[in-house]
Amino acid sequence: MPHLSGVVLAAGKGTRMKSPLPKVLHRVCGVPMADLAGRAMKEAGVEVPILVVGHGKDEVIEALGDGYDYVEQAEQKGTGHAMACAMERLPEDGFVFVAPGDAPLIEATVYCQMLEAAKERESDCVLAVALLDDPFGYGRIIRDAGGSVVRIIEEPDATDEIRAIREVCTSFYLFRIRVLRDLIRRLRNDNAKGEYYLTDMPELIHKAGGRTETITVRDFNLLKGVNDRWQLAQASQTLRERILKLHAENGVSIEDPSSTYVEFDVEIGANTTLHPMTVIEGRSRIGVDCEIGPSSRIVSTEVGEAVTIMMSHVNRARIGDGCRIGPFANIRPHTELGKDVKVGNFVELKNAIVRDGASLSHLTYVGDATVGARANIGAGTITCNFDGFDKHRTEIGDDAFVGSNSTLVAPVTIGEGAMTAAGSTITEDVPDGALGMGRSRQVNKENWAEQWRKRKQQRRESKAK
Repeated sequence: MPHLSGVVLAAGKGTRMKSPLPKVLHRVCGVPMADLAGRAMKEAGVEVPILVVGHGKDEVIEALGDGYDYVEQAEQKGTGHAMACAMERLPEDGFVFVAPGDAPLIEATVYCQMLEAAKERESDCVLAVALLDDPFGYGRIIRDAGGSVVRIIEEPDATDEIRAIREVCTSFYLFRIRVLRDLIRRLRNDNAKGEYYLTDMPELIHKAGGRTETITVRDFNLLKGVNDRWQLAQASQTLRERILKLHAENGVSIEDPSSTYVEFDVEIGANTTLHPMTVIEGRSRIGVDCEIGPSSRIVSTEVGEAVTIMMSHVNRARIGDGCRIGPFANIRPHTELGKDVKVGNFVELKNAIVRDGASLSHLTYVGDATVGARANIGAGTITCNFDGFDKHRTEIGDDAFVGSNSTLVAPVTIGEGAMTAAGSTITEDVPDGALGMGRSRQVNKENWAEQWRKRKQQRRESKAK
């Protein structure tokens, strides 16, 4: 089988994005556009795609990491020049896909169709083309009387007659490397922009006696590029619908797709329900039989089976099977919940380990702490974890009972089966099975309330005179 390579052209500035971020790093459903283009190539069989970088190259390399072979295009002189920069990394022969880094909706099936066409027809080049009612801005496909592709003419160089052609080049190519290597050096920049166009390659191939074939892609969304923020939003909407449809086909119930946002790398188990206004981001993993939402946001979190998360925010945490979260809970990074944990309304957890069966039902902050199995944390409990300089941990043992409005001043330990009295400020460790009480003894003053009211009334009458 011929060697299969891939090149993603990702060196452009993208001035219409009006952003300091390199254009190809703008995210569509959580993934940089250039990475989406590269992932489709990998799925089609390219082991390590070549990424041509230029503007913001350091940011691009840092963001996309080790999954690519990077080549710099120091000066942006057009797509043909960008491809020429990548030639030294290609093998002597085989096939190479070429794709723009700002077309995030491409799928591996398109690449596979191009490769199949090249093999069946013994082509030197295959173009992914589309038929558009409004082809403005795209290079037009020019054919001879026999229907063979002889050249592509870009919009700025086209006559009115050529602009009427509906068949357009979409910047997705497959080249036979040997032919590309021989002919790319013949590219010229005698055009309106003074750039080297990769779209000139079919003409060079035709003049050299080679063949350029096309595949027509009916769903133009697969080939669309992104040039501004509105097109970015449209691409996100298209990919979001594709993602939700795939999850639905895998057994996930989505009550309102129009208000549900699930990113590209999210995994969701079968028989899970997503209620309206649900947002799931990053590399989140949701188990089977879960109920998420309404109005919940989950970011890069591992969620077990049969979990309920209602009207809550969960960020970079691990949630065990059978947990019930919300409404209005905030679970912050590095929190781990065991099985069957209850986290109720207005509870905030940060860097906390909560073991199986524990209950934090309402109005609680637990930060930098461990809560033991089956422990009960009463309403209004606060772990005081920060002394102004350092964070300190609170350790709460199995089967402990922390009374309402307890203030636990870390570092402190509440032992197994221990209790704290409601309203206590706990500054010392409470031994296993003990009761910790840190509050003033109540004193009742007989008739004080009536006397106080009389004094207040007398003062009011005195002022009125």
